[in-house]
Amino acid sequence: MRRISVITGNFRTFASSNFGLSLLGSLGRDSLWILFARVLCLVLQIAYFTIIARHLGVEQYGLFVSVLSLARVVNPFASFGSAEILVKNVSRDRTLLNEYWGNALFITLVGSLTVIVLLLFVKDIFLPETISPHLVFLIALAEVLFDRIAAIQGYAFMAVGALNKTAQLTVVQAFIRFIAAVGLVIFFPTTGVLLWASLYLLSTTITAILAFLIAYRTLGFPRLALSKFKPEIAQGFSFSISSSSLTAYNDIDKTLLARLSTLEATGIYAAAYRFINIAFVPTHSLLVASYPVFFRRGAVGIGGSLSFAKRLAPPVIVYSCVVVIGLLILAPVARYILGNEYNLAVEAIRWLAPIPFLSAMHYLAGDILTGAGSQGVRSGIQIMAALFNVAMNLWLIPMYSWKGAAWSSLASEALLALSLWGVIFFYRRRQNSR
Repeated sequence: MRRISVITGNFRTFASSNFGLSLLGSLGRDSLWILFARVLCLVLQIAYFTIIARHLGVEQYGLFVSVLSLARVVNPFASFGSAEILVKNVSRDRTLLNEYWGNALFITLVGSLTVIVLLLFVKDIFLPETISPHLVFLIALAEVLFDRIAAIQGYAFMAVGALNKTAQLTVVQAFIRFIAAVGLVIFFPTTGVLLWASLYLLSTTITAILAFLIAYRTLGFPRLALSKFKPEIAQGFSFSISSSSLTAYNDIDKTLLARLSTLEATGIYAAAYRFINIAFVPTHSLLVASYPVFFRRGAVGIGGSLSFAKRLAPPVIVYSCVVVIGLLILAPVARYILGNEYNLAVEAIRWLAPIPFLSAMHYLAGDILTGAGSQGVRSGIQIMAALFNVAMNLWLIPMYSWKGAAWSSLASEALLALSLWGVIFFYRRRQNSR
């Protein structure tokens, strides 16, 4: 604990020094806070992921991930875009925090229960019929309700520029899940996926409670003012569609693999995708830190948010290219981390290696449009990409198993990035001609 305090103190000293300020600016400090937290999370997540993947085995791990992925696709509809609206409004007017925060919590509480019930009714359409409804309920309760409540506290801190608090909550969540994974191995050495789902729910519930208490002590008490949300219901729905479609073409392939192929293929593909997500962490840290700034710069139109994005693009592009090369070269490391049962994950990682670059490009373009008030356009394009992804998976997975899912992911990511940037250049050209 003392060592962590020393590291944190040294980081604060650097971030607040003149050299740090001149080198990083406020966005750089925010990005480093998030990156610093995500590095800690990375260590915990790698340990947690390795423990669970090894302990459950490739088929049980594939079963867990298939249900988790479906829950994550519907997760954004629980809050109905209220978290993003919180960031948009509060980043421009700090006095609105408690009301928009209260709205987000209330909408999430009501919406999540509705989404969970609907998910239980439609689960057999997307998942193998042999999957227990108890497993679906436990994972949905964790991911749709409690994980979303915990995330809203992070959005509240993000909206007021306290990204160090957002980062701390991320670490808390990773640490608690790591403890749950260790507890599974120590106390239940021969258990199955249902007990792990129970521990996953417990860890997520504890995270949500702690996150709310930390936010309450720092930001005050949330207040309900639904009249403020009513004029923005359409935009909230657009945010939900956008987030869900993003999750869909990232995660729905794992659910469809379980339905259309085998649980073993699902486990192999999900494990490989986990390494891709880990490699994307630094880029995602920068984009999360810049999200409120896009709203402020985009208040003057597409030119403002595009100008800001030009500052972010060079480091994002360079890092993403390095990551692609690194994944191609270092893929065999996965075999030593996960064990011989996951040998095919090495090949899957190499297939998926371009995704961090493609994801960076479409996230950057999407935030330009969102910041400039064109969230509806972004959502429409993301829906198109998600539908394209589902169609490709339905076509390719029965023939090529996880390789079909990999082709679908690459094609969908490329289509999304090209479409979003095409719209941006069209808007910019039209603005210049006027």
